[in-house]
Amino acid sequence: MKLWDKGYRLDKDVERYTVRDDYRLDQALIRYDCDASIAHAGALRKAGILTETERRKLARALRRIRQLDQQGRFLIAPGDEDGHTAIEKFLVSQLGALGKKIHTARSRNDQVATAIRLYARDKLRGVERAMDTFASTLRRKAVKLSKVTMPGYTHARKAMPSSFAAWLEAFAESMQDNKITTHAALELLDQNPLGTGAGYGIPVFGIDRRQTARDLGFRKLQKSALYVQNSRGKFEAIVVSALSNTMCDVNKMCTDLIMFSMDEFGFVKLPRKLCTGSSIMPQKLNPDVLEMARAQYHTVIANEFLIKGTIGNLMSGYNRDLQITKKPLMESFEIVENTLPIMTRVIDLLEVDQEKCRQACTPEIYATEEAYRLVKSGMPFRDAYRKIAEKF
Repeated sequence: MKLWDKGYRLDKDVERYTVRDDYRLDQALIRYDCDASIAHAGALRKAGILTETERRKLARALRRIRQLDQQGRFLIAPGDEDGHTAIEKFLVSQLGALGKKIHTARSRNDQVATAIRLYARDKLRGVERAMDTFASTLRRKAVKLSKVTMPGYTHARKAMPSSFAAWLEAFAESMQDNKITTHAALELLDQNPLGTGAGYGIPVFGIDRRQTARDLGFRKLQKSALYVQNSRGKFEAIVVSALSNTMCDVNKMCTDLIMFSMDEFGFVKLPRKLCTGSSIMPQKLNPDVLEMARAQYHTVIANEFLIKGTIGNLMSGYNRDLQITKKPLMESFEIVENTLPIMTRVIDLLEVDQEKCRQACTPEIYATEEAYRLVKSGMPFRDAYRKIAEKF
């Protein structure tokens, strides 16, 4: 059974090509699709389309699907096309004709928009918690290493004296700024799309969209039915853009740590259990974890542009192209969810060689300080600058 079935058979090659891996991706949306369907059943009850007994039966069956999904026992088959179909098939198998009523006054278009909003909202909140944990770990490490001096660098050359704590605090503060962008993305997601149908509203039935917004925890309605469809891909790209800010910081941090851990620097050391080895060189301990985390930033930023490229030049309303935006969104969440705990562990276990850091603070990095001492004694800065420059 397909939700659009009109009695003819679709070419199998066309079916495989259009479905792609959507049925696998939708596995992550089952619980959210069920939540939206429970809220929708409540709206159908209020509109007089369902009786209270019917609403309860549907809600009970939908909660059962959520339970089975959590246990790994509710699987979407390729022939289902998507999670919506798999859910409705289950409802019909359990409830007969009643299961066919759940799709009244909605489209798969507003259904998937709602599920993705709920999914992304949930995931972003989890990412924010991971960001807080990471920032706390950075700050704790900074306190522990507060007396460790090291050179600061500009143009990849020694510049002025700094500290390892300053390096850690820079990334901790940036994590807090990154939360500004995730909050902005959350605010955009916090709009209820359910009840807008295929982008042009629901005729005949009076569906209370404010009720479903309350039931699903949305702060407000997305009023324009057409904008619900036009915002698909746009909202996903904004979410991935917010995620890319965090991964950009991870990228820079990893590059610094790879450099600082080189024998030529020796500022830091990664414990053996965080490193891999070479298949040919017995002495090697490789910072693969940092290299992989650094590389993943490029995947996330590419996903942002993949989504933006997919939605570019589409006419208003739903287009099947939007199906392509699911995978890059989900992959980006997976990357950040996996990377932040790993980087938290790296920072927590990182060993800093205080003596190597101190020895790297060679006399030239105090040149600016020397020039300012001359300025304090009355010498113009430009003259002081040139006088100190003659020494190096």
